[in-house]
Amino acid sequence: MSSYNFRTFRRRSIAHVPFLAAHHRVSDSALHAKLPNGHRYPALVLAVAAAAVAVAPLTASAATTTTAAKPAAAVVHVAKSTASTKVAAKPAAKPAVAKTQSSTSTTTVKKAETASSTKNTSASTTVAVRSSNPYSGVSWGSLEPTGTQGYQQTFSADSSQWSNARAIVQASSDMGLSPYAATIAVATALQESTLRNLTVAVDHDSVGLFQQRPSMGWGTTSELTDPSYAAKAFLKELPSGYQNMSLSSAAQSVQRSFDGSLYAQWETQAANMVHSIANG
Repeated sequence: MSSYNFRTFRRRSIAHVPFLAAHHRVSDSALHAKLPNGHRYPALVLAVAAAAVAVAPLTASAATTTTAAKPAAAVVHVAKSTASTKVAAKPAAKPAVAKTQSSTSTTTVKKAETASSTKNTSASTTVAVRSSNPYSGVSWGSLEPTGTQGYQQTFSADSSQWSNARAIVQASSDMGLSPYAATIAVATALQESTLRNLTVAVDHDSVGLFQQRPSMGWGTTSELTDPSYAAKAFLKELPSGYQNMSLSSAAQSVQRSFDGSLYAQWETQAANMVHSIANG
């Protein structure tokens, strides 16, 4: 093969084989190399050698790419492991929930104990108030131990009359007297003033619930128009044996009115009011 034909073949071979064209760095000295006997290397041998030279870098590049890709997989694996670690770490929060539930339970128990304590305190206070009032749960027999006498008058009292009756009952209780003493005092006030606090003198200088006279030593007009003072002034004068006396006799021993029998007609009304106040 002539030198011209070899060059022509070389150019055509490189032009028609892309990977040979990409590696055209093969020097002309290699193409012009000669065998020991003076002949040149056949064109086919040179073409195969050039192909080997071209393929070797591609193979090495592919191997490098494959090797370089492995660390990425390792990173992904590490990332997965990290994610697994984070997921596994979640149960560590459970003790905090348990602590919160325990705290809530403790708070609930404390609230229940406080409510129970408040309830017990309230109940104790109620018992103490009731035990300090000797008229609580009073019976009709203790309000009228000697029974009624004659015709009985009754009516519906207004708020002012109820207020004055309460003042009398409270005064009797404060003095440690029996419920019957309260009945006697209320009945007397009903007869004397219909449970009205008389601030203007009637029948000479008589004032207040019991028409007591300042000129007779009962007290000043200001004192006698105070329902509590007037009630205690009356109750102090009850005879020691009032518990066994009829209502009219006990009242008359204090008031010394012109007709003491008139007090008896208010016994039922007085007993009803004392009972309502004591149990109200």
